[in-house]
Amino acid sequence: MVNDRWDRSALQAGALVALVFAVPLSIGATWAADRGYSTLAVWLVLGAVFGFLLGAGCAAWVQRVGMPLSHGVATATGTYLAAQSVFVAIKVVTGGDIGWVGILFNLSVVSLVGVLGGLLGRRLRNQGALPSTERGAS
Repeated sequence: MVNDRWDRSALQAGALVALVFAVPLSIGATWAADRGYSTLAVWLVLGAVFGFLLGAGCAAWVQRVGMPLSHGVATATGTYLAAQSVFVAIKVVTGGDIGWVGILFNLSVVSLVGVLGGLLGRRLRNQGALPSTERGAS
């Protein structure tokens, strides 16, 4: 569904990509860090960041309202905040400590990655690379 400002299907597609790639790697990074595998945790965090980049880039690329940067940032930050809400709820229920500073720091990283994904999606469109749903229409 497309309205004047947001392409909902693009946001959903980007969020799905981010969830599939970033969230499992984030969970793995937490697991590795808790067990003292700091090098593995760093690589998994970088993989998760790349997953948010893919999701943001996907949303920016497939959106049809001329707002790739907004779609990239909204996808990356929205997906991150949704996943973190679940993680925080689990920690509240289990009595774990919540690292609010870490959550906010990671949100800033994910927001920056959303901008980069938006730029990548815009560049793909500007170079004529269109999603398969639009190739037959033009």
